[in-house]
Amino acid sequence: MEETLGILWSYRREFLDGLRVTLQLCLLVWPIGLVAGTLMGIAGARWRPTVGRLTSGASFVLTGVPTLVFLFWLHYPLQAMLKVVIDPFYTAVTALGILNMLQVSDTVRRALLDFPRQFVKAAHASGLTAVQTVIRIQLPILFRQTLPSLLVTQIAMLQATLFASLISVDEIFRIAQRINSEVYKPVQIYSALALLFVVVCVPMHGLAAVLREKYTRDYSER
Repeated sequence: MEETLGILWSYRREFLDGLRVTLQLCLLVWPIGLVAGTLMGIAGARWRPTVGRLTSGASFVLTGVPTLVFLFWLHYPLQAMLKVVIDPFYTAVTALGILNMLQVSDTVRRALLDFPRQFVKAAHASGLTAVQTVIRIQLPILFRQTLPSLLVTQIAMLQATLFASLISVDEIFRIAQRINSEVYKPVQIYSALALLFVVVCVPMHGLAAVLREKYTRDYSER
């Protein structure tokens, strides 16, 4: 453990540079997925026969494709076909953003379709308009229901940024590989990398568990 911490300290600048790139990826992938995915999920629930089937079909297909294969396909054959060269960083953002968007879309669409109709009817009976019903009733409930799942999805996207190293993005895993090529202490170096992810991801998982326990409800009795 002391040696692992020693490596972290000795190469702190390199690890911080890699962590900075990883966080830059997340700061683009997260909002792309959350904003576009939420809008797509709403559209999928509103126009189920068309948009809903299209988005769920795309999600179903991409779920069967490993993330690494999808990333490589965008980076190599697609760019060769289009005769363009795109910075690997933005290729990784595109691949992870699409995957994040589809997963968020599925979560939001299912939450909307499962929303108990009696809540809406009760709001209308109380004199609330359609807009007031959405703002005061539906959005707060849906936010609490979906937040834990959305948080777990964003953690998965953070962990998936490791794949970006395989298309030459200098995120934290690639930095760890570079350090290992210099000192060749894989156990200590990758233990240090694991420790960094534990520090970041475990509190987020804990928060998701607390939110799920505190706020989510079973609406099976409709």
